[in-house]
Amino acid sequence: MRVLVVEDEQRLAAALQRGLQAEGMTVDVAHDGPQGLWLAGEHDYDVIVLDIMLPGVNGYRVCARLRAAGNEAGILMLTAKDGEYDEAEALDTGADDFLSKPFSYVVLVARLRALARRTGRRRPQTLEFGDLVIDPARHTCVRGGTPVKLTAREFAVLECLARRAGEVVPKREILEQVWDSAFDGDPNVVEVHVSAVRRKIDAPFGRNALETVRGAGYRLAADGG
Repeated sequence: MRVLVVEDEQRLAAALQRGLQAEGMTVDVAHDGPQGLWLAGEHDYDVIVLDIMLPGVNGYRVCARLRAAGNEAGILMLTAKDGEYDEAEALDTGADDFLSKPFSYVVLVARLRALARRTGRRRPQTLEFGDLVIDPARHTCVRGGTPVKLTAREFAVLECLARRAGEVVPKREILEQVWDSAFDGDPNVVEVHVSAVRRKIDAPFGRNALETVRGAGYRLAADGG
């Protein structure tokens, strides 16, 4: 799941980013309304965590502009404590859910997962490629009826390729989707994770679904290899 956090309180934003990444999500952060609008237009997010009180453009206006532009990501708006008028306006401007500050992190994660299931791009519940079955909602992978255990990051890499099965996905795009748009580490981390996924979904089953296209990227066979 790819998440955009738009929150001007930098310590809170950083804490949310770390926590959600630990849950296996890909998280980008914006600290003001204009930056949030730009990121939401540049990338395809499943859910957006949007504070109301933002510099530049407030959360209500950000939400309204996103909906006017046809953005269908699930939007969870952070409102003031006991702010029933904030909550009403959040829903009226196009938010799907709201959470009052201070909030429980456990509840936030549960709300985001529920929001991703019922909104966004209405993606199919499971992705099937021959006998390879990937279920993003349940975070499971099965090959020929046998469960395949993947780490959160490995699963995210596989899902990224599965969403574009049959296409060559460049390394840079995988970095942006699975890590974040500001990743500045060693890009070879993608190769390491792709190799790990290949060892788990292909090698034990005598298959060749995950292909390295030299100089271009990686491709998951649409027929499951």
